[in-house]
Amino acid sequence: MELIYGPWPWYVGGVMIVLVMFLLLMMGKSFGVSSNLRTLCTICGAGNNTDFFKFDWKKQKWNLLVITGAAIGGFIASNFLSNDTSIVLNPDTIVTLDSLGFKNAGDSYLPTELFQFTSIKSLLLLAVGGFFVGFGTRYAGGCTSGHAISGLSNLQLPSLIAVIGFFIGGLTMIHLLFPLIF
Repeated sequence: MELIYGPWPWYVGGVMIVLVMFLLLMMGKSFGVSSNLRTLCTICGAGNNTDFFKFDWKKQKWNLLVITGAAIGGFIASNFLSNDTSIVLNPDTIVTLDSLGFKNAGDSYLPTELFQFTSIKSLLLLAVGGFFVGFGTRYAGGCTSGHAISGLSNLQLPSLIAVIGFFIGGLTMIHLLFPLIF
């Protein structure tokens, strides 16, 4: 008998996120992914040159464990628990993506055309995008997961403003800038 794996329903994932958030709140912790980069830089000695990286990174070891578990879980789910990675897209979306150079739209969640770093344009886009993500994360005081999951569950107004900004930025990017770039 062949087992067929698919994505879990939203309500299962939602309950699991609530459970993790509840446990973190009970332990006095807040969830966020971007803080791991700061922790890793500090471990590697960045605190010797910049005051931003001078903090007790050992208090953040638990967060490194969370992100390591997320990476391992994603690998296991992608490589061992997924039979079909194709997604159902609106036919109009497929036509639009095809016109932008995405020939296999809907075949997978991550189009291979986005990850071909063979041209100056793709390397430049990667560098500029990385800069904007890093700058935005620092300027907003956290990443999307930290604000949208942890900040909103704590009813923090700055997180609500940040999440609204993330959505406005994402919609602007996909509807205005993305067609110009590709």
